[in-house]
Amino acid sequence: TKGSVYILDNKWESVLKEMQNLVTAVSYDLYIETLEPIRQQDGVLVLLASTANNKRQLLKLHKEKLLSVVKSVYDNVEDIVVLEPDEKEDYLEQNEQKEVVETVATSEPANSNLNTKYTFDNFVIGKSNQFCYAASRAVAENPGLKYNPLFIHGGSGLGKTHLLYAIGNYIQKNFPEKKVLYCTSEKFTTDYVDSLRADKKENANKIFRGKYRNVDVLMIDDIQFMAAKMSTQEEFFYTFNDLHQSNKQIIITSDKHPRNLESFEERLRSRFTGGLIQDMQKPDFETRLAILKKKVEVEDDHVMPEVLPMIAEKIDTNIRELEGMLNKTVSLASLIGKRYATVEEAEEALKDIEDNNKEQITIDKIIETICGYYNVKKSDLIGKKRNKEIVDPRQICVYIITELLDVPLESIGKALGGRDHTTIIHARDKVATNIKTNKGLKTTVSDIIAMIKKDN
Repeated sequence: TKGSVYILDNKWESVLKEMQNLVTAVSYDLYIETLEPIRQQDGVLVLLASTANNKRQLLKLHKEKLLSVVKSVYDNVEDIVVLEPDEKEDYLEQNEQKEVVETVATSEPANSNLNTKYTFDNFVIGKSNQFCYAASRAVAENPGLKYNPLFIHGGSGLGKTHLLYAIGNYIQKNFPEKKVLYCTSEKFTTDYVDSLRADKKENANKIFRGKYRNVDVLMIDDIQFMAAKMSTQEEFFYTFNDLHQSNKQIIITSDKHPRNLESFEERLRSRFTGGLIQDMQKPDFETRLAILKKKVEVEDDHVMPEVLPMIAEKIDTNIRELEGMLNKTVSLASLIGKRYATVEEAEEALKDIEDNNKEQITIDKIIETICGYYNVKKSDLIGKKRNKEIVDPRQICVYIITELLDVPLESIGKALGGRDHTTIIHARDKVATNIKTNKGLKTTVSDIIAMIKKDN
């Protein structure tokens, strides 16, 4: 009826699945997957983007495709509205939809939000993720009794969410009496904020807490997005304590180790380190090749044998981009009527992403990412300070610039406060040497590079 509100997660999953085939892996990861449907009303589906920039880029690059898919999936939807975070509150007030909280909270059962296609059986195990897999399997087999909480950290697209789904699906199959809930940190935050704004605030709070605390297994994906949201962190702290004290299993993923979540309260970071922390690293060549072979087998794609090693060699950022490149290669072959994708289509697909990265990654972008990762000011990074908290990020910055860009050393030195080329060489070589023996440094550099590439 006119004015009614719906949150249809199953339909949104169908939209995501379709969009994954229509845009590049990078665009999907950055602009599509991060969208959150917040209501359907009067023929309009309202979506919330994670940042203002993501909203701008989405509308500029993919609005027509997204609208077409939404109209094919949702009944009676003729248009979409995309909000940035700062616009959400005004939009809600203007449309007088404060009852959305109770609709969301009461319409979602505790055993929800799991994508059943992700299991332990179709997770490809390699050196980069074998310990994460083993820990996840142990938790699934003994929920609440072993490794609580389990904290998995690593870059985007490496398989953290796959493991969360696998844990949840395993528990639901083998412990059907247990209530499992998977959600993103953005969803937790949105539900909490909406509960505070509801007309019947006390009732809304009860519904919210009932949803997140009356479960046996709570999985929070991408906890880093709670950074600087102190009220939400406080609510999650109490949720965490309530579940943990009742021996309920908690699994958390993040793009950073708990100690690097600078904008989180110390008491919350302390809780994160109270169980088992596992590092999900970038897959090595053998694992990337195995992932591609598995996908070809599952999807029944027709690909010449030499294509898979070629893609595995070129795409070393994350699994999502790796699989996306395979999809694009197969699609290019299909478009010109080929039964089997060949090296020719792979080269064409890879050319686009290589050109895109060369065009968009700049020295300034790398410096900006380094500053954000270490929470340091640009003026300090390129300035004269020599304390370790500044020197280490500065040297890592030099190393990453030389890894990602083909630019003169003099240009790097100029961008970093006018340093001479011998200083730049020293910084580059020092990090290159240390990275061979320092696993933590290697992981840090990999994470930062993944962040830089993801933002393009």
